[in-house]
Amino acid sequence: MPKLVLHPEHIEDPQVLVDICPFGAMQMTPDGLEINAACKMCKLCVRKGPKGAVEFVEDTVQPSVDKDEWKGIAVYVDHVDGKIHPVTYELLGKAREMADKIHQPVQAIFIGSHIVEEARELLHYGADQVFVYDEPELARFEIEPYTNVFEDYILAEKPSSILVGATTVGRQLAPRVAARMHTGLTADCTILEMDENTDLNQIRPAFGGNIMAHIKTPNHRPQMATVRYKIMTAPCRQDEESGEIVERCIAKEKLSSHVEVLDIVKKPAEESIENADVLVVAGRGVKSQQDLAMLQELAGLLHGQVACSRPLVEAGLMPAKKQIGLSGRTVRPKLIITCGVSGAVQFTAGMDHSDQIIAINTDPEAPIFKTANYCLVGDLYEVVPDLIAKIESQKGACHA
Repeated sequence: MPKLVLHPEHIEDPQVLVDICPFGAMQMTPDGLEINAACKMCKLCVRKGPKGAVEFVEDTVQPSVDKDEWKGIAVYVDHVDGKIHPVTYELLGKAREMADKIHQPVQAIFIGSHIVEEARELLHYGADQVFVYDEPELARFEIEPYTNVFEDYILAEKPSSILVGATTVGRQLAPRVAARMHTGLTADCTILEMDENTDLNQIRPAFGGNIMAHIKTPNHRPQMATVRYKIMTAPCRQDEESGEIVERCIAKEKLSSHVEVLDIVKKPAEESIENADVLVVAGRGVKSQQDLAMLQELAGLLHGQVACSRPLVEAGLMPAKKQIGLSGRTVRPKLIITCGVSGAVQFTAGMDHSDQIIAINTDPEAPIFKTANYCLVGDLYEVVPDLIAKIESQKGACHA
């Protein structure tokens, strides 16, 4: 990182520098003048202070990794008891797309117990190689042995990039592995692009969705990113298998853990907005809990569910599990109707892959209209009742 270096031999009166700094980063200590953590690198002390008193030192150039030693795009296979999470197939599709650009293989790392047969399913989705670590000790996810296995795979195969689903397991495992390998990790990416030199462009909303952060890890390998379910598009399953299963072993001492799993209790099945084909979304324009009944009626007529944007959760009108967006759930229904939703990037990133999007908003300049397939400018308290009436009349006509 860049830094400021003090040269005491050029400082006659330290108070001059203390007074110059607008952030209070210059402070007097028993050992003399020091720069504390409040420094914002504005360099005002360099420009306005005594000549030569403060020096700005640029970043030292990081030694570049030998990218030719790191080849392939790997996907971590997220699963529970061998049942593969569908985010894995989505990531395999994206990995295949990027790997074809740089003419490198697609690999999958599958960690568990009695999973060899399940691993064959991955060969129908474009994986060139599936590296299987099949051990009784790996039957359940435990962070220490899973990290050790992941490290063993990386050191042996040296994949250039690794994609991990942003699931409960993936969110724990990916940061641990990245720290172990002293490399970077970008969480909740919405766009992934591959350069010809194998640098991975990782793009995600930042600062509350006000900007799209463009992140690279050019001097380290592997490059790592997590992606939420339903952000990418899963490829079609091929009838024929392609690729190979590679079974790997690891030393037993690497499978021990300081944490003992006593029991795993399955929670009761519940209705989830991620699996809904139709969603009616309440935004900031919905004024009260009673008004949600109107949207619930519309969702019921369409055999769908009611979801919401962040303001309604913060207001206590709906539970967090019903929230759409990067700070909520990612959805991909056949039809989504947004009611009074402005359409911030954080929200649209969680639903913009829906098949059909209908937006209702009073503001013709609302950002949601840039995403929607059909835009209705009007008051939702007028539009939605009319929509309900028309659906009911059509249903009545069909039953007549």
